[in-house]
Amino acid sequence: MKKFWIKKGIMFFFIFIGTVLLFGLLVMSLWNAILPVVLGVKSITFLQALGILLLSKILFGSFKGGFGRRRHHKETWMAMQQKFASMNPEEREKFKAEWRNRCGGRWRAAAKDDTATNLAAE
Repeated sequence: MKKFWIKKGIMFFFIFIGTVLLFGLLVMSLWNAILPVVLGVKSITFLQALGILLLSKILFGSFKGGFGRRRHHKETWMAMQQKFASMNPEEREKFKAEWRNRCGGRWRAAAKDDTATNLAAE
C-alpha cells in the first residue's frame, strides 16, 4: 500500500512540473507572438514567463484547489433555483421586491420598467 502512495505522489509531482512548464511556455509564446507586434514591448524569456505566471496566480487566483468551489457554487445555485420554484407568486414578488431594495442597479431599472408598464396599462 505504501508503494502505491509513493508512486502516486511521484506521478503527481511530475504532472505538476509538466503543467507548470507547459503553462510557462504558453505564456512566453503568447507574449512574444502578440505584445511586441501590438505594443512594441520586448520579448521575454522562459523564466520571465514563469514569473508572470506566478504573479498572475498571486494577484488573480489562490493557491487553493478550484474544483470544490465550483461544485459548491453549482450546488448553491441549484438549491436557490429549487427554492424559487417552490415559492407561490406572492412569495416570489416579495422576494424580488426585497432584492430590488437591497441591490439597486439592474433590479431598480427592472422595477422602474415594471412601474412604467403598469402605469401605461392603467
